Amino acid sequence: MKNRYDLLIVGGGMVGATIAAALGNTDLRIAVVEQQYPASFQPDSEHDLRVSALSVASEQIFRTLGVWDGIVARRVCPYRRMKVWENDEKRASTEFVSDDIGADHLGYIVENRVIQLALLEQLARFDNVDLICPAETVDIDYSPGCSMLRLTDGRELIGKLIIAADGGGSRVRMAAGIGVHSWDYDQHALVASVATALPQQDITWQQFTPDGPLAFLPLSGHRGSLVWYNHPSQVRRLLNLDSTAFVDELTQTFPECLGGIENLIERGAFSLRRQHAQQYVKEGVALAGDAAHMINPLAGQGVNIGLLDAATLAEVILQGHYAGVEISDLSLLQQYEQQRRSHNLMMMQLMDGFYRVFSNNLLPLKILRNLGLGAAERISPAKNRVMRFAMGLEGKLPALARGEPLR
Repeated sequence: MKNRYDLLIVGGGMVGATIAAALGNTDLRIAVVEQQYPASFQPDSEHDLRVSALSVASEQIFRTLGVWDGIVARRVCPYRRMKVWENDEKRASTEFVSDDIGADHLGYIVENRVIQLALLEQLARFDNVDLICPAETVDIDYSPGCSMLRLTDGRELIGKLIIAADGGGSRVRMAAGIGVHSWDYDQHALVASVATALPQQDITWQQFTPDGPLAFLPLSGHRGSLVWYNHPSQVRRLLNLDSTAFVDELTQTFPECLGGIENLIERGAFSLRRQHAQQYVKEGVALAGDAAHMINPLAGQGVNIGLLDAATLAEVILQGHYAGVEISDLSLLQQYEQQRRSHNLMMMQLMDGFYRVFSNNLLPLKILRNLGLGAAERISPAKNRVMRFAMGLEGKLPALARGEPLR
């Protein structure tokens, strides 16, 4: 049985579901194929290990799409301060405070599952969007303007435009013959959810050490998310410790300003990779989010640039559709690539620069780092510009991130 659509979105995570939500209630027929529906949210449950630091621009996208209320109704944690220092607090440091630019907050820490649930809840309200979930794709037959997905249940979905929102190992990207430039960093990131003696302090912080950064993300209540970047062998050692020994290591390594770690809730680890698709589009196919780019998670910008991809791609598609242009047209899709590729590449290079400058023990760079942090603390215009950049408020933004509906 064949089902025909205008768009096939492979991946119903945060990026894919945002694209579909942006195109809801239009005359475009859309199928979103997702492997597994996220577990329902319980208010008294522990925080998930996977969380994201949503920028103000990402928040605005969700507000404009009518999704934000569904996120806030579950669980979010705003943060208003961000502190960065090297090795110990007595050295040069800088603290960014939302009040300095007249903002109520810098962003929100939100569990990925909460975001996805709110998005999928919104998709259910649209007659033109079919969420096909759970569903496994067994074959992808890419053809410009007429691609086909074959599912394990025997269904075949045909679409004019296929969108890859299926992650860094994107099968859609591979089916379309789009290559990537990639390399692995010589570090892994260990993530841990912990219970703390103090309630969350509306601040995120990052401390740089020769082995890699240590980061703290506040969660609601007496909970926090810790990220420990280190060599793969060291991360493996930490994962194999029992809970008591692991908490002891955290207590010895992470600064006292966290307020005391009482116990471990959950931990996990992932390798760090930079990856960038050689092109974002071909006729009848477009890549978004991790399918197009994977960035060092140092500043938590991966999900935010993916959501800007989603907002821009939806805007380009809808503008072309209303202008009578076929949505699979290469020249139309290239408008999306032109708007996003250079911005994403700049963000990737910036994060790489931070990673290489801060994750070492070379004396000239240590002096340079301390001078830079000290200067950033003293020079308000530059500091405020950095804040606005991190909040996603600098540069050309898609309509949704400016609070403007697409129709």
